[in-house]
Amino acid sequence: MKNLLLRTWLTRGWLARLLWPLAQLHGLAVRLRRALYRCGMLESCRFGLPVIVVGNVVAGGAGKTPLVMALVRHLQAQGLQVGVVSRGYGRSGHESLEVRVGTPVAQSGDEPALIKRATSAPVFVAKKRTDAVRRLLAAYPSTAVVVCDDGLQHYALQRDVEIAVFDDRGVGNGWLLPAGPLREPWPERRQQGLDLVLHTGLKPAFEGFTSGRQLADHAIAADGSQIALTALQDRSLVALAGIANPEAFFAMLRARGLVLEQTLSLPDHHDFGADDLAACAGKTVLCTEKDAVKLFGKPGLASLQLLAVPLVFSPEPAFFAALDALLAPLLSQLPSGHGYQTA
Repeated sequence: MKNLLLRTWLTRGWLARLLWPLAQLHGLAVRLRRALYRCGMLESCRFGLPVIVVGNVVAGGAGKTPLVMALVRHLQAQGLQVGVVSRGYGRSGHESLEVRVGTPVAQSGDEPALIKRATSAPVFVAKKRTDAVRRLLAAYPSTAVVVCDDGLQHYALQRDVEIAVFDDRGVGNGWLLPAGPLREPWPERRQQGLDLVLHTGLKPAFEGFTSGRQLADHAIAADGSQIALTALQDRSLVALAGIANPEAFFAMLRARGLVLEQTLSLPDHHDFGADDLAACAGKTVLCTEKDAVKLFGKPGLASLQLLAVPLVFSPEPAFFAALDALLAPLLSQLPSGHGYQTA
C-alpha cells in the first residue's frame, strides 16, 4: 500500500514535473532497448510454439495473474496442453524450478504458487523466463501453448500474442516512470506488437476489452472446506491483503454485506511473519487467495479462523474470441505475423 501511495504521489503536481527529465531519459532507454532487440544486437529466443505474454504497461498490479489463470483454463477447456512461466517475483532464490503443489512459496513466489493450485498446469519459474521455457518444454514436450505471467518488457523471450492489462488508473498522467506510472510510452506501445488490451476496472480509460471482477459466494478454509459469505454477515471480521490495491479487496467484501472490524493493508507480495496475525487471535480473518498460499502453511492458525475469498475473474466472451482468432493460425503451424525476430 505504501508503494501504491508513493506512485500516486509521484504522478501528481510539482514533483512529477521535477522528475519529467528523468522520465524522458527513461523513454529514450526503452526505445533504444526495443530497437536493439528488433535488429538482433540483443539476443532473443523463439521456441517453436505459441507464446502468450500477459503484463502491464503501468507499474503496479492490474489483474494480470487472474487473467493468466483465466487464459489457462480457457485453453485447457479446448484440450490444449498449457504451460506457464514466470520470474516468481519475491522468491528467495534465482534457480530455475518447477512449481509443485508442495513447493514452499518462498522458493516459488506467491503468484506462481497460486496459478499452480488454481489450474494444475505445469508452472516453471526462473530469473530468465527463457530458462523457464526451456525447463518447461524439456519436462513437458507435448506443451502446445506457453503463457508468460508478466514479462511484457522481457524481450529476450519472443512472443506471438501480447496482452496488456489496465485497471481504473488507465495510464495515469501519461508520463513514464519516475514522473508517472508508465513503464513504456503510451499510446506508442500499443502500435508496436500489442495485440489485446483488457480493462479490469469499472471505468475503462480507453478502447479495449473488459473483464468482470467479483468475489465468489464463498470463502475457503485451509482444509478446503467452504463457508458461504452470507454466513459471515453477522460476524465482526478482520480483513487483510498483501496485494497491489488492498482497498479494492476490502471494498468488495463490504459490498457483499460484510462488517470489517479491522483492515490490514500490506505491501504487495508481503512476506508474512509470525507477528502479522498475533493480534487476530480468536477472530475470523479474511484474505485473498494470493495471501492464502503463504498463510495457510504458517503455524499458529489454530488460534484464529483464516478464510480465503476467491476472486471470480470473467473476461468478456469477445476477448476470448479475439484470442482464439490470433491463436488459430499459430496452432496450425502457420508463420507468426509479428514478434521480436532476430533474423
